[in-house]
Amino acid sequence: MSVLSSIGRIATRYAATRARYRSERILLSLPAELRKDIGVPEIFDVQYSPRAGAVTCSAWVI
Repeated sequence: MSVLSSIGRIATRYAATRARYRSERILLSLPAELRKDIGVPEIFDVQYSPRAGAVTCSAWVI
């Protein structure tokens, strides 16, 4: 395992995580009625957020 492959793997994981958080922020910015119409469940469950280093409300619940 070379250093470059490790850096590439870390960069890929970082990009995927940023895309996931960006998508979540976009969906949460929509009005509740619109989220319900397109099938996005409400967010109530608590999940550990490694980005914030604390417990946040970011788990999907149906």
